[in-house]
Amino acid sequence: MFSDELSQYDWDETTRAINAKTENDVLRALSREHLSVDDFMALISPAAAPYLESMARASQTITQKRFGKTISMYIPMYITNSCTNSCVYCGFNRHNKMERVALTPQQIKQECEAIRELGPFENLLLVTGENPKIAGVDYLEEALNVCRPYFNNLTIEVMPLKAEEYYRLTRSGLNGVVCFQETYNRANYKKYHPAGMKSNFEWRLNGYDRMGQAGVHKIGMGVLIGLEDWRTDVTMMARHLLYLRRHYWRTRYSVNFPRMRPSEGHFQPNVIMTDRELAQLTFAFRLFDNDVDISFSTRERPEFRNNIATLGATSMSAGSKTDPGGYRTYPRSLEQFAVSDERTPAQVEADIKAIGYEVVWKDWDKIFD
Repeated sequence: MFSDELSQYDWDETTRAINAKTENDVLRALSREHLSVDDFMALISPAAAPYLESMARASQTITQKRFGKTISMYIPMYITNSCTNSCVYCGFNRHNKMERVALTPQQIKQECEAIRELGPFENLLLVTGENPKIAGVDYLEEALNVCRPYFNNLTIEVMPLKAEEYYRLTRSGLNGVVCFQETYNRANYKKYHPAGMKSNFEWRLNGYDRMGQAGVHKIGMGVLIGLEDWRTDVTMMARHLLYLRRHYWRTRYSVNFPRMRPSEGHFQPNVIMTDRELAQLTFAFRLFDNDVDISFSTRERPEFRNNIATLGATSMSAGSKTDPGGYRTYPRSLEQFAVSDERTPAQVEADIKAIGYEVVWKDWDKIFD
């Protein structure tokens, strides 16, 4: 399990190593075809800031070589905001006074129909709060069965499951799983997740191993930018990705770097990442792993997403509602977080085409299952 490997790395030592990187370290990393984690640390370090343009050009070249001039589209569907966790930064925190909703199969069907009216989406991300009594495996399996006739590619972002439970869901059409570790800082993890299932650091961290063991087709990873030093967190994630590729090499991988947005909990980020730093991180990850899918949600502003679409990103959401039933059943209920890009899917498509890129709505078919 990766928790054993992670214990070999000291958080503070990693932070010091990143900040000690020099211009020569950056130039050495930029000259290499295959990057080590040490090279990645150089490219996300403060020393690399003057080389942002060089990193952008290299990232663009590699991305176009591997993915062409394309952006894949997906859309999230929140099906319940019921949650047993007390995450201090999340709108779904169990202590927040709000109406808790769990969509019925009929309501999920209505949401599917509403999404199909928004655009030709084929990649659906099903999202829930973490409450096994309300949104356990039986509920998830039923939701997948309802959604399957409408979409070719189904991904879930839910509580970490057992390996056998992930495998069971793949039999019901599950293609991918997204899970945010939030932070790899074991010492401070409990501070942000004081109670509930999510407070178990090892269970969450080793969930990616269980996904791999179950043969999940695609695994999505991410840290929440705003909790701890972002450079150290993403270095730990890079090490994690390298580990997963060694052990579960048949699986595809994606990464996401969500910056904290306002939520019902009114948590103020401990760390602020600028647009330039987010771009630097994107370029560094593309140079580190040429084949990883780099995804950007509607948390980010339209201008930033338009620019990063040509420089390293490979997938984006559009028209997102972050509240259960937000597309038709319960419009304007409490959101998990506020979005920054409120363009319609058609507007996002038009803007991507205007910069010379092709929008890919479908990149997976049921027949491949």
